[in-house]
Parts: sequence; structure tokens; C-alpha cells
Amino acid sequence: MKRLFGLLTISTMMVSVQAAEPISNNTLLTDTQETQNVQAKAPSDEVIGYDKWRIGSYGEMLAAFKDYGLNRFYGGSKGNTKKNHNEISIPRFVLEGEYKITPKWILAAEIEFESGGTGITYEIESQSGSENGEYETEVEKGGEVALEQFHLTRLITPAFNVRVGHMIIPVGLTNSHHEPLNFFTAARPEGATTLLASTWHETGIAAFGRFGKGTATFDYEAMITSGLNPNGFDSYNWVKKAKQGFLEVDNFTAPAYTARLNWTGIPGLRVGASIFYNPKAQKNADKLITYAEYDDVNVLLYSFDAQYINKYITARANYLSGNITETVGVTAANRRYSSKSPYSRMGPVAKRAVDWSAEVGVNIKSFFPGIKGFPTIYPFVHYNYYNPQEECEQGLIGDNRCQVSLWSFGLNWRPLPNLVVKADYTTRQIGTSKMFSSSEYNSENEFRIGVAYQLWFAKK
Repeated sequence: MKRLFGLLTISTMMVSVQAAEPISNNTLLTDTQETQNVQAKAPSDEVIGYDKWRIGSYGEMLAAFKDYGLNRFYGGSKGNTKKNHNEISIPRFVLEGEYKITPKWILAAEIEFESGGTGITYEIESQSGSENGEYETEVEKGGEVALEQFHLTRLITPAFNVRVGHMIIPVGLTNSHHEPLNFFTAARPEGATTLLASTWHETGIAAFGRFGKGTATFDYEAMITSGLNPNGFDSYNWVKKAKQGFLEVDNFTAPAYTARLNWTGIPGLRVGASIFYNPKAQKNADKLITYAEYDDVNVLLYSFDAQYINKYITARANYLSGNITETVGVTAANRRYSSKSPYSRMGPVAKRAVDWSAEVGVNIKSFFPGIKGFPTIYPFVHYNYYNPQEECEQGLIGDNRCQVSLWSFGLNWRPLPNLVVKADYTTRQIGTSKMFSSSEYNSENEFRIGVAYQLWFAKK
């Protein structure tokens, strides 16, 4: 009880608005907002913008033209092979809606279609009620249809409100602000989506609100949700594939505690911090005997991020890291796991991973206010360093090809306030943590074109 009280106290101190308001921040932009990206709103702002209900959507289309293959980790001593490889996809199409049962009770849902499919389902075949059953799979079509959000909100006061259901985990800038107008690159920032599920959503309960005076305000959220499954930890994606959801129900034996705090004390500036703690995550394993011989697997994630927007520039920065305990035991146990399972079983699992990024875009239109019809164009530069094996426990040897130093240069064109056409050139240096350095491994280069939108298209 003391540990639970302590974790709840931490959660109350460190918290977020964006995950508490993941749908409201898609509001259709007005002409006066077209030089800015979507701004986060306070949870209490949900009552603004419609009387009874509203329906919206966002989506992305992407084409990538690459000079490398798909075998960085198996392509020999030089890393990835030099081979032209092009791709085209619809990464996601999302439908979302909100309904005011009363002015104080709000029901919201968000359904995501990834790559146009219905996914793969898994179940454990029971053997006389034993947890040692084998995996069975049903493959229907590539891609995924997921209930990304489904929650009921009770608005009480601006400083304290309650939400229960399936919600976004607000760790890091990308999860907290995952809609396509909230980043310049043609695809979601690579480091965040390599280390964490994107979008990361779990079921549980949250408290959220806003406090402060004048322009200096804090928005917070504190959550208790289902936690991670260490079966999914691996070398190249760290905790990304540990998100539960393969089975029909999630294990809630070892819940996770998440919190986020945003400060908006300067016009155009938002600064945020988040924390995620999942103690004894081994209790969320599909089969509880998997980690029985090892110590507790505790997961701690934390992030710091900032965004600044004025009529001339938009700038963002993000830092994400964390630690996992007992990774030697996790690595050994996962390698013995069933080959029929949905997990990669790739080791070693790193003790610590890291991702940090920064980007800045310039609104060319703001320098030509007298020219009617001048297009809204943002040239931008984006830098990202990430490594899912930043630090390994003694006895485990990491692969330095997991170190990625990435630059993207490109343009965003906004023909409409809620529509963007993106183009960028991305180059990755493999096996180095330095911004400007050569490497013994082949670089990976690609040109990407994307189209994305987000809006509310009907309301009452």
C-alpha cells in the first residue's frame, strides 16, 4: 500500500493535457491559425466547439524511395545493402467522435485503420486449464484495425476531472501529439516510433485538469492503466512490442502509472514532462512461469519536450529515455519462448534506450504579408538520434548498428489549414551518435512524399 500511495503521489505531481484531450486538438483550423500547427487544449475545453456531438478524422498517405534494402542487421559487416527499394502505403486512417450525454458527461471513441487491414489474432490453446498452452493464430489480412480510444469523461471542475476507458499514454512528444499536423516529417518521428508503440493506448482510469492564473497555466493528467508485457521486449524495438493486445484481454496484475505535466506560461510556448512506471511487469507475461526464476522486472520511462510557435517559426524538441531492470534474465527467458508466439525473442534486451530529436520550420508566407494568395510553405530541418541498445547490463553485448543519427530536410505545403503535403529527404548514419560524422556502415537515404489531413467534418 505504501508503494501504491507513493506512485499515486508521483502521478498526481507529474501529468498531461494532450492525452487527456487527444481528440479536441484536431479542431479544424481557422484562417488566423493557418500559420501555426494544432495547439493542445485543456481537458475542460472539451465543452467548447459543439453542443451535442461531433465527428472527425485524420489520415496519412506516404510514398518512400529508398537506396537501401531491408537487412541492416543481417546484411554483413557494412550494415544495410545498397539496393533501390520503394514503398507506398496508407499508414493510417482514423475516425473519431465525441458525444455529450449531458454537458458534464462525454463519450468519445477513435478507431484506427492501419495499412487497410484487419490484423492477426492470437490465443493460447488451453491444456486442462494450464497456462502452458501453445499459441494459435488466425491470419485474415495484413494491417490492423484498432480501437485506439474509447472513454467516458466526467467534467467536474477545471482543476479536477475523471476519465475511464481506453486512452493514449502521454509519454513523449509523438504519443502526446501524434496527429499529422503536429510534426513536419513525412512519417512520424522515427526514434519515438522505434522505441515505443505509436500510437500507444491502454485501458484504465485518469484524473486531469488545469490550474494556474493568467497565461501561466499547468495542465496535468495522472493515469493507472494496464502495463507492459516483457515477452515483447527485444533488441531493436526495446519496449515497443511489449504493449499488450495480442490476446482477448489484457493482464492487469501489474498495472502501470503514467503522468504528464504541461506548462504554457509564455505565448506560443508549451513545455511538457512525462513519466511512466510499471513495477513487477513480469506479472503481465502471457505465461507467469516465464520469469519465475528471476527478480522483478521494473520499467521506468521518462520524457521532456517543448514546442514554440509564432507567425514566423515552429520549433519542437523531445528527449525520451528510461530503464529496465533484470534485462539479463528477460533476455534469457525470451529466447526460450515458443516460436509460435507473436514475439520476436530477439536479444539482448537493453537496460537503457534513448531517443532525442529537434525540428524547426519557417513560415515563408509570414515574410510576404502583402502578397494575396501567397502559399503557406514551411521549409524545415529535423534531427533525430536514437538507440534501442544505448546501455546493456554486464554480460550482454549490444549491436552498435542500433545507433542511428538521422537528418531530414524538406517542405510542408498547406493548401488548406487542415491539409498538408509533405516532402523530405532523409539520411541516416548508422553506428554513430554524432551529428556530423562518418561511419563504417553504409548510410541509408530516402526521399519521401506524404499527404495528410485532420479535421472535424460534422457537428451539432
